[in-house]
Amino acid sequence: MVTLRRITAWFIDFALVIGAASLLAVLTFHRVTVLVTDVPSLAAKGGLELLTSRGDVVGASEHLGLSLWNSVVLDVEEAFGALVIATFLYQWGCLTLLGRTLGKGLLGLRVTPRLSRHALRRAAVTTAADVAVYALACMLLIEGHFLASLLVWAVATALFLINAVPVFLPGRRSLADRLAGTSVEGAPGRSGS
Repeated sequence: MVTLRRITAWFIDFALVIGAASLLAVLTFHRVTVLVTDVPSLAAKGGLELLTSRGDVVGASEHLGLSLWNSVVLDVEEAFGALVIATFLYQWGCLTLLGRTLGKGLLGLRVTPRLSRHALRRAAVTTAADVAVYALACMLLIEGHFLASLLVWAVATALFLINAVPVFLPGRRSLADRLAGTSVEGAPGRSGS
């Protein structure tokens, strides 16, 4: 059954995204650790803040703390951005070069027609539905925009469902398929049912 193979292929592809996210998390944790454990740099920066504070010790320490926090937030946001870009490049590259992602290839599926413009649109919609909008919600959350984050999480969930649920309906074409003008089929030589 193509639908079951397609769902399994999505899980394989998403496992690769989770692997990339895990690698980026480890790298980001290392960047943050280096930032907050570099005592000589922190001492020099804190000392300079204190010397130029005109006696406002609380203001100087607050500025140093906010500077550290902003650096940590930037590192995390860069990791989310890198994850979105990596996911898009994976989708687009696989579809353009192979006509299928690794998950679809392992399960004998292909995306048709195999044209560059279709691959670009399909990769963009898939990336938005699976990763990008969720990443935006996470970035809003770490920026302290809780209500906006909650609203974007709701949009991300709705977009994911709007993309995924049609696979179970007659026609079995996701939102990504419909917007890109593609469909997912069994590869030649494999049963399509």
